[in-house]
Amino acid sequence: MTNLEHNRLLSIFFYIQGGLQIFGGLLAALIYAGMGTFFAVASNESEAAIFAGLMVVLGVIIVALTLAVGGFYIFTARKMQLGASPGRTLGIVASALCLLNVPLGTALGVYGLWFLTGEKGRELYLEGNGQGTFPPPPPENWK
Repeated sequence: MTNLEHNRLLSIFFYIQGGLQIFGGLLAALIYAGMGTFFAVASNESEAAIFAGLMVVLGVIIVALTLAVGGFYIFTARKMQLGASPGRTLGIVASALCLLNVPLGTALGVYGLWFLTGEKGRELYLEGNGQGTFPPPPPENWK
């Protein structure tokens, strides 16, 4: 595979990982909202109401973090797909985050770190002389 093919494949995998993360976040939102509603309606005791409120707050925090990480994966995939300069750095950070998601995220994280920190990724992003390069940036006086 060429360097551009590795990069394209990795960006597609980050899109998929981001979509799965966002789907999981929305599913968690439904679960926590349902649990909070159930505990609020099921009992008239103040302890149950406190627990229901705790479930809602915990759910909002977990969903916000999950959606933020999913959005970060999609943002990283877009930057890598366009060949933007921060694509390599974002890809390394996203790959490290993927290592926490077992088993698919671990495989994606290892593949991403192998490519982006290895010779092929360095050649594509830093040296720019791989098998096909990104278009050069416009000159300073392009205006």
